Amino acid sequence: MRKVIEVRNLYKLYRVGDEFVRALDGVDFEIYEGEFCAIVGTSGSGKSTLLKVISGIMKPAKGSVTVNGKIAALLELGSGFDGDLTLNENIYLRGAMLGYTKEFVTEKYKEILEYAELTEFENRAFKQLSSGMKSRLAFAISCLMEPEILILDEVLSVGDAAFRAKSEATMMNIIKNGCCTLFVSHSLPQVRRLCNKVLWLDKGKQIAFGDVNTVCDKYERYIQTVTNMQKIQ
Repeated sequence: MRKVIEVRNLYKLYRVGDEFVRALDGVDFEIYEGEFCAIVGTSGSGKSTLLKVISGIMKPAKGSVTVNGKIAALLELGSGFDGDLTLNENIYLRGAMLGYTKEFVTEKYKEILEYAELTEFENRAFKQLSSGMKSRLAFAISCLMEPEILILDEVLSVGDAAFRAKSEATMMNIIKNGCCTLFVSHSLPQVRRLCNKVLWLDKGKQIAFGDVNTVCDKYERYIQTVTNMQKIQ
């Protein structure tokens, strides 16, 4: 299989007052074509920072990231959209930001609106949508634009149960077509259903990387231990 993402000895620092905090501390892994890798960890573990570094939004303090393929990244709800523009205008704007031609976006336009279940809202301003509607639109654009690498930050957890089921089915079809996917999730059942690899981060450090069930089992035991300690305190 073709190697799509290679992360080597990655460090990322944040400045807090007069001190530097390591958001990423020696992260090292690789993802191949057609693989679906989840990133798990408690709040502040560096998950979103890692996705931003891989997407090119942030630069690491040390280490390297090699990406082979066109990325469609959905990192924050509403990112890459203009709240004052209509859905129609935003679809073309987002498509241009992802590097697609106007002709290609036009070809996909109707399919995107229908998938997101927002056809009747195409002339409404983006800021007037609910969070669930924004998420559906962002997901539809990212997935239906035929990316080679899809990077998602918790977006599969937004929306009603029917749309979550549809989005999971879409993800599986994307993977079958060879797309590499990297996403953050706090739902271990979802991770076990979708993924073949898991990266576990804690306070910026890589705790484990590998087989989905092996890493999820270790992470579940860790969470249970932390929860029990909190109950005692």
